[in-house]
Amino acid sequence: MSDRRTISVTINGETFEREVETRLTLSDFIRHECLLTGTHVGCEHGVCGACTILLNGQTARSCLMLAVQADGQEIRTVEGIAPNDQELHPLQQAFQDNHGLQCGYCTPGMLTTLLEFLEENPDPTEREVREAISGNLCRCTGYQGIVAAALDAAKRLQAGA
Repeated sequence: MSDRRTISVTINGETFEREVETRLTLSDFIRHECLLTGTHVGCEHGVCGACTILLNGQTARSCLMLAVQADGQEIRTVEGIAPNDQELHPLQQAFQDNHGLQCGYCTPGMLTTLLEFLEENPDPTEREVREAISGNLCRCTGYQGIVAAALDAAKRLQAGA
């Protein structure tokens, strides 16, 4: 017998109300119930960072949370970073310009992690960027492009780009 609850979650400004099993993870809710597949699921243990989202403005591992825990909360996923369908957020543009992605699997988690980080630390050092992304694993880039993109994005954001 399954235990179900009705939840209402705002994701990227849109409200999603669904009846879900209480054991459904937030990452699966986002991907399968809301059809926002930009949030990736890697290790399902909170280690890799691929599932990182912004929950009420703070990073959270969506694979470690249950969907029912997000009831009434505001979530921002990678799909909600760009200001509109025609332009990229400065952080996304910096990733593109600095080759901060290869296969792209870690990219949504890197972007959401760095979005919060750059809001808190608008003029970071390379070391601070490396520390900020230390909880996000990437197997392709060697991190140099990601670090360069974060530093570039910081400058763009400071300039109001």
